[in-house]
Amino acid sequence: MRHLLEFEKVIGFAFNNPELLKQAFVHRSYLNEHPDFPLAHNERLEFLGDAVLEMVVTEYLYQTFPNPEGELTNWRASLVNAKTLSEIAANLGMDDYMYLSRGEEKDKQSKARQIILANAIEAVVGAIYLDQGYPASQKFISDHVLIRLKYILDNDLAKDAKSRFQETAQEKFGITPTYKVLSESGPDHNRKFVVGVYIGADKVAEGNGTSKQEAQMSAAAAGLMAKGW
Repeated sequence: MRHLLEFEKVIGFAFNNPELLKQAFVHRSYLNEHPDFPLAHNERLEFLGDAVLEMVVTEYLYQTFPNPEGELTNWRASLVNAKTLSEIAANLGMDDYMYLSRGEEKDKQSKARQIILANAIEAVVGAIYLDQGYPASQKFISDHVLIRLKYILDNDLAKDAKSRFQETAQEKFGITPTYKVLSESGPDHNRKFVVGVYIGADKVAEGNGTSKQEAQMSAAAAGLMAKGW
C-alpha cells in the first residue's frame, strides 16, 4: 500500500489532520479483519462528501448554464454517478491506498469495486471539507469532477443508457427495444435479476441488478457496447 503523502501530492492538498484522509480510504470490510484498527470506516465521510459534491456541482451548473431543470438534473447525475466517480478515483490511483479485506482486495474488476471507489472519492471530498472547508473541497471537485462535463456533453452521455439505446435503436432500425426478465434469484430483501434487451426477436445483451430497473439499465449499457453505439 502506498503512503498517503503521495496521494496528497497528486491532489495538491496537504491535510492538517492526515487521519481524516486515511479514514476516507477505510472500507468496512477491512475492519472486520482488523477490529483493533484505530480509525472508523469511511461511510460517515462518504455521507458528508456526497452532500458537498452534489452542492458544488449543482451550484456550478446553476451559475454557469441557463438550461432548464431537467437538463441540469441529467448533467448532474452524469457527473456524480458511480461509474464517473469510480473512473475519477481510478485515474487518481485511489485503488492503491484502499484499506480492504483480503476478499475485497482480490475482487478488482467487479461492480462492487467500482462502488467502493466511488464511495471513497466521496469520502475524500468529505475529508477535505472537514479539514479545509468548502473552498478547498470546491477546488477538488472542480479540478477532478467538473472538468468531465465537456466530454459528457460532447459525447451525449448525459442521457441514461436505456434512453440512449432506445433512441439509437429507433433511429437505426425503427424499432423500440424490449426487455425481458431472464431469471430471478435470492431472498426478497436481496433479489438478483437478469434481464435481456431485445431488438425485435434478437437478444442484443444481458444485464443484472438488484431491481428490474437496474438490470434493464445494465442490459442497455451492455447493448450499447455490443452494438458499438
